[in-house]
Amino acid sequence: MKVVIMAGGKGTRFWPWSTKKRPKQFLPLVSEETMLQQTYSRFQKWLAPEKIFIVTSEEFVPLVKEQIRFMHDEQIIIEPEQRDTGPCMALTALKFLEEEDDEVFAAVPSDHFIPEDAQLFEIFELGEEIAEADHSIVTIGITPTRPETGYGYIQAKSEGPKNNVLPVEAFIEKPDKKKAQSLISKENVYWNGGVFIWKPSTIAFYMEKLQPELWKMATESQKITRDQYSLFPKISVDYAILEKAETIYTIPVNMLWDDIGSWGAWDRLHKKSGDDNLLIGNISISESKNCIIKSEDRKTVVIGVEDLIIASTPHGLLICHKSYEKDLKGILQEISNREA
Repeated sequence: MKVVIMAGGKGTRFWPWSTKKRPKQFLPLVSEETMLQQTYSRFQKWLAPEKIFIVTSEEFVPLVKEQIRFMHDEQIIIEPEQRDTGPCMALTALKFLEEEDDEVFAAVPSDHFIPEDAQLFEIFELGEEIAEADHSIVTIGITPTRPETGYGYIQAKSEGPKNNVLPVEAFIEKPDKKKAQSLISKENVYWNGGVFIWKPSTIAFYMEKLQPELWKMATESQKITRDQYSLFPKISVDYAILEKAETIYTIPVNMLWDDIGSWGAWDRLHKKSGDDNLLIGNISISESKNCIIKSEDRKTVVIGVEDLIIASTPHGLLICHKSYEKDLKGILQEISNREA
């Protein structure tokens, strides 16, 4: 099988460390390697280099080549611009089908933290076997460890075609705290790991059936220009296909996993100093508790605060109460709209 690493996201929730020109997948969030490099290395243990592809926006191709230096041009699938994962997967499927290649591939995010990945390869091989059947889609379900409101969930049935392969009953969008607590108390409920295993022809089948306008736009031109691609509906693959597909399974996995989507996620994965503070950079702190403080470009002194995210980089300064972190993406969008 192949793996296609999705590396076109904006990573706005990590501003000002993550920026439009260098979003979070190209940053060393949890080690000396960037998230993209970690993801590539994970699959290089298992697959030949020619089986690993990266799909990304045209503007990020130089970053991909800088960080994965031995990758051939034909293994980089280029989106003219960012239009979410629905058009991204349509473009990817079309590339393979035009080459008369209908081999199963796994679409995987470039920014997930998976420190122990040996179990994952067996899961992918099982997923490949199930995805060989016509129009079958396989997802990965992560056993939840907390009532997380930042993830989507999968509700699965109790029995499936094979041990550890369960039909999906429903996808559940990011819940509030009360609903998340209810979900993790139920059987066969998992975090949606954002991994999809399928054949290119399966994507084509569902695109033609469920998103005919998008698929027509993708197939009617031999080379899609930026202007054409900007007219594609901006839609996630979850809404475009997964929530409507007839034959979809999940494989439950119990392992350490984290979608590093925000400063709060970064907080979970690093050791803290006294008073539950996470400090990165030249920082002096006093009488302060439960803060995330990152300072790249200057000596920073913090006194008498609690529950704050303070991030200072050459690109900007963020001061945010942890309880308002969820608003960061919207505020940055408002700023971008004003500056446009």
